[in-house]
Amino acid sequence: MTRSIYVVAPEGQTGKSIVALGVIDALTRNLGSVAVFRPLVTSEGRDGVAEALLAQPAVELSYAEAVGVTYADVRADADDALATIVHKYGELSERHDTVVIVGSDYTDVIGSTELTFNARIAANLNAPVALAVSGQERTPEQVVQLAQTSVAEFRHQHAGVIGVFATRVPVGEEDAYAAALGEALPGLVVGALQGHPLLTAPSFDDQVAAVDGRVLHGRPEKIELESQSVLVCGMTLPNVLARLQPDSTVVVPSDRSELIPGVLLAHTSGAFPQLTGMILVGGYEIPATVSALIDTVHHELPIALTDLGTYTTAERLFNLEGTMTSSPRKLELGRRLFDENVDAAALLAAMDVAPSNIRTPLMFEYQLTEMARKDKRKIVLPESGDDRILEAASLVLRRGTADIVLLGDATEIKNRASGLGFSLEGAEIVSLGSPELVERFSQEYATLRAKKGVTVEQAREKMTDPSYFGTMMVHLGMADGMVSGAVNTTANTIRPSLEFIKTRPSVSVVSSSFLMCMADRVDVYGDCAVNPDPSAEQLADIAISSAETAVAFGITPRVAMLSYSTGESGSGADVDKVRAATELVKQRAPELKVEGPIQFDAAVDPTVGSKKMPGSEVAGQATVFIFPDLNTGNNTYKAVQRSAGALAVGPVLQGLNKPVNDLSRGALVDDIVNTIAITAIQAQHS
Repeated sequence: MTRSIYVVAPEGQTGKSIVALGVIDALTRNLGSVAVFRPLVTSEGRDGVAEALLAQPAVELSYAEAVGVTYADVRADADDALATIVHKYGELSERHDTVVIVGSDYTDVIGSTELTFNARIAANLNAPVALAVSGQERTPEQVVQLAQTSVAEFRHQHAGVIGVFATRVPVGEEDAYAAALGEALPGLVVGALQGHPLLTAPSFDDQVAAVDGRVLHGRPEKIELESQSVLVCGMTLPNVLARLQPDSTVVVPSDRSELIPGVLLAHTSGAFPQLTGMILVGGYEIPATVSALIDTVHHELPIALTDLGTYTTAERLFNLEGTMTSSPRKLELGRRLFDENVDAAALLAAMDVAPSNIRTPLMFEYQLTEMARKDKRKIVLPESGDDRILEAASLVLRRGTADIVLLGDATEIKNRASGLGFSLEGAEIVSLGSPELVERFSQEYATLRAKKGVTVEQAREKMTDPSYFGTMMVHLGMADGMVSGAVNTTANTIRPSLEFIKTRPSVSVVSSSFLMCMADRVDVYGDCAVNPDPSAEQLADIAISSAETAVAFGITPRVAMLSYSTGESGSGADVDKVRAATELVKQRAPELKVEGPIQFDAAVDPTVGSKKMPGSEVAGQATVFIFPDLNTGNNTYKAVQRSAGALAVGPVLQGLNKPVNDLSRGALVDDIVNTIAITAIQAQHS
């Protein structure tokens, strides 16, 4: 039976698309594949909301499959249009377990009232309704009144409402709006989402079109960035600089050419906020000398020219509002606002959607972000000179996965990120040359390593290494964890941690594990990256640490101590080591379900497991696989990764007092993002 939800609003420009996006994410974390359906769209062009939602990783549909009818169809024959909607939805629901239906946008005119028509659609599709009501320029009482009227209309048309969400409410007043809805509409899932300016921000390209302008300078990817505010510059440069805001469009009279270099310099300096673009008004040609300066100075700031005057330009820009698009910044912000302000579990329960026992790689990646975001931690990234690190930091900041600290020169980092089109808004940038920090860190390092004869002068030399500097930030509580290794070797990443973060009291060895995301589950493989030939005692440590890693990521640990023999059937030094390690695990962690020695097939295959170890709680259903040595573990994880198409997330370092994780030097941006999330989650448990 297909489960569905109809996300709708009683008017246009409410932000209901953010609610739809949040529901899609919640379903993805629990079920994997989700379908999207837009019953009613405009007659002109392709629907932006449909395209944005279809671009989500869990949604695999064509545009034609995802849309129903147009306003023109409804005006021609509303009943026939409704029949078409029901038919197309029926075809979609036959192939998908869940469908998120997104109501119309009130951008055209149809015969019956649009809210009533949406209610008829919901009733005919037998879809429970999630109602979005705008709180912009409305009090909580006014939002409640509109919500009650809308709920009554849906119920009159025999459509059930399960949730009501106030959107675009003033920042800091979310609880007041949610409380008012909860009191007025008992039994429904309610919530309130703030009205962040980015969600309604137009792109610079939209602004240029609105003022009939033409772009003089700017790459396409920069022109598509959103502008969150407009600054009209009629004052002198010092006053302009004092009023600059992040992601702002600056409007400059084209005959005030002395302002142009000043604004460009401010944008590139790193000392002022990064801007979205500059619009020159009045239509005057830029003097050749200024134009030459613009052409020769590397600034990456889009510049446009319009013949309109300052007043008309400003009026059009201030009245311009952006829409839901496939903008990564808008989508990630929308996800975060929904996740922080809506009880997604309660909404899915109202939809009668039970969590799946299957855990796909996509579900797991979504869950990592959710887990990290619920208790946000600060992660330091020492390798800010690598473009992959800057892009990953930008993604993490947008998603709200973690707070980020970058090490390096602020101007260089900001300029490089801006040139690449990445926003580092919200990141903390710490200079490696900060005299205060260098002295504090050096004194601490010298004290910690005094028994090794380390002097303060030697410590100062160590602190020039970003890995040592970043690790010291973690040690002193200035950051909760560190991710490195995109440039540095594994040894260079781990060595500082071993010197002064050290292992937890109950652990004798630092080890690693990989989170192996199979088609339908996530397993833990350890140790596949650090210890070449662990002793029985170390192997027991690795097993217990790997089980703790499994728990941290929502995996029920059932530990298989792997060997070439199962049970008591084999002998020899290697199998005896595993047998001894298993006994140590049972003594030190009696609550753990552990089996060993056991062969891989007996650990993973229920049929083989039941034959070789009948009655075992681990055989055939293991989730944590402990390899006897690095040679076996490293080869096995890579073989499974390549032959089974598994997603290998890691290595995750285990056993340290505070989390430090190593990247492969060939790591992709997604690998770095996942590792940052993993480190943040580990920090929650350290």
